[in-house]
This record gives sequence, structure tokens and C-alpha cells, in this order.
Amino acid sequence: VLFQCLILNKESQSSFAMVTSPTAAAIPDTMHAMIITKVTSLQKDDDNNDKEDPLTFVNSMPIPQPKLNEILLRVSVCGVCHTELDEIEGRTPPPSYPVIPGHEVIGHVVKVGEQVTLHKIGDRVGVGWIYDSSDNNYEEVEENVSTSFRATGRDANGGYAQYMLVKESYAYPIPSVFTDEEAAPLLCAGGVGYRALRLANVHDGQTLGLMGFGGSAHIVLQLAKHLYPNSNIYVFARSQDTRRFALTLGACWAGNINDEPPKKIDAIIDTTPAWTPILASLAALKPGGRLVINAIRKEDFDRHVLSSSLDYAQHLWMEKEIKSVANVSRKDLRDFLVIAGEIPIKTTVTNYPLEEANVALKLLKKGSVQGAYVLKIR
Repeated sequence: VLFQCLILNKESQSSFAMVTSPTAAAIPDTMHAMIITKVTSLQKDDDNNDKEDPLTFVNSMPIPQPKLNEILLRVSVCGVCHTELDEIEGRTPPPSYPVIPGHEVIGHVVKVGEQVTLHKIGDRVGVGWIYDSSDNNYEEVEENVSTSFRATGRDANGGYAQYMLVKESYAYPIPSVFTDEEAAPLLCAGGVGYRALRLANVHDGQTLGLMGFGGSAHIVLQLAKHLYPNSNIYVFARSQDTRRFALTLGACWAGNINDEPPKKIDAIIDTTPAWTPILASLAALKPGGRLVINAIRKEDFDRHVLSSSLDYAQHLWMEKEIKSVANVSRKDLRDFLVIAGEIPIKTTVTNYPLEEANVALKLLKKGSVQGAYVLKIR
């Protein structure tokens, strides 16, 4: 079966670029990067104008040098994730400033530190939300909830830059079927979506709901159809264009957030930043159904609905369950990337140059995305 991935480029280029290793050019002393310097609101002002840009462009940031077990990547692309909005607006702020955001990173290894054995110079790898964690008190499958968990682009510099440093065991080979742009959303939207789908505990033939249909859900739908071919998938989204998009990817039904689906649903994965969809999801579940909330943080603009509209009998009774997704593990990413390459997942992305990261973030805040945004790093 011919694999095809739709890429909506701002720049004129082929959607089927060959995956190649970088040239052996000398590594410069400094690099371009977009940085977070403070908490910034992305809400409009009273005149409906954009407020200040959330990120600052710098053209002379020192390039870090790899130490023991570390590799230096020349970044080619980095996906734009809603979690960046949570960092920028202070819901999950960086512990210190400035910091380079970005955790859907694709790049090539250009330099290695001592005792690196997993990767060599020229290898193409990806980096996700987990920058590092502790193996001392937790098994690897629980490293996502360790108190030592550090996030790429929040607790350590990420991929909105020309170069990035990472420990070798937190970088993953990328299946050759994907171009860099196609692969970027797989490193968070895909990997965390894979974890959410596992936590939903769906069995083939059961119904699955996707509340919200952005970067993660458009990947999860394809993953679920592959793993559970006899399951019907219902999509809830505000935009009519987004609902049409979901149907083209194989959803059996697509409605607005508060629309009643044709039947009650066994499990629903919520990827929205809001609280109203939580109530809508709980109302749409079967008795004993499970809601999985795939979000690092929720925004506050509609939190009041919990006190004004939450009804125990309608939303919580009949042994309904709520479970959150906490981060992602290395095993999640390794396992998912293999499956993604086998399917293969079809990602829909819109590309922006690194210098226009603020444009992409503001559009993401508005909810004006079909699929995912990806930054191309020159």
C-alpha cells in the first residue's frame, strides 16, 4: 500500500523528501533559538488585538557541548504542542528563564559525549516530552510519574533551536517511512496519545470517543483503527471543517462537543484544554465507561461549569471512571514509533519557519489547526 502523508506547506517543497544524513559541516559556536523569558498571556486585548509575542528570537545562543552519555543534535524540525501554551501562560511554567521550548524534536546526531553507544554521528533520532527521569526508585514503565521527571522544553532546553543536547537513552530512532516533518508530531501528540489509548482499556469491538480533534486525536484515530478494527470511533469537535476531517480519516460519526452520539460510548479520550468537554464526555459514557483526560493542564476560562453543571446522577454515577494521563515514558515512545511505522500513521501538518513560531502558537491558541503545526529549523 502506497504511503502518503499530506503536508500543507507555507514553503514550496516536496511532501516526499528523502531522509538523508546531515553534511559534515563544522559545528558553529552559536545558534538561533526561540526562547521563553517570562509568563505571557495569549489572550486578546480589549481592542481584539494580539498582545506581545510570547517567544523571543535570539541569534547568538551558545551551542552546548555533550558530556557523559549525551548527544548533540542538529535539529531539522520541531512540532508545536498545546503544552507550550501551558508553559508560556504559566499553568506549568519553567523552573527558570530563559528556556528553549519544544518537545517534538527531529534531528541528526552531530557530536557525541563519552560512553555513548546507542547512537552514532549521522543517525536520525527524535526526542519527546520526557527529557530524563530517575530509574532508582521506579521501574521504567513508571518513570513518567517519578518526582525526578524532567520535561523537554520546560525543565531543560528543547527543540525550538538549531541544536539540542539530550541523553542518548532519551532519543529514539525514527522509522525511515517518515520524513522529518511527518515524524515530528509522533514524538508527543502520538506518543502521549498512544499512552492515553492504552489507559482507555478499549477492547476490539468496543466504542471509542475522541473529545477534541487536533494533533493528538488525529493520530490516535488512525492508531485505534489499526489496533481495534471492529471498534466504532466517535469524534467530538467544535469546527465543522474539523468534523469533516475526522470523517475522512475513518471516524464513524462526528458531532459538536455537546451533541449526543448515536449510542453511549465505552471509553472517551479528552484532549481539549477546557472543562465543558469533561461534562459532555461523562454524559456520553456507558455505565462503567472510562474517561481519559490527555492534558498536562486545563485552562480556567470555563472551570465554573464544574460547580454550576456537574450532576452526580448524570455524570458520575453508574461506576463511571476518570483517569488522567501523566507525561510519557521511554517505553511508550519506543513502542509507539515501531507501530506508527508499521501502519504507517498519516500525519497532517502545516509548516512554519522557526522565526514564525509566535504565529503558530497564536493560531494554536485560537484552535485554528487541522492536524499539527511543525517548525522548520534552518
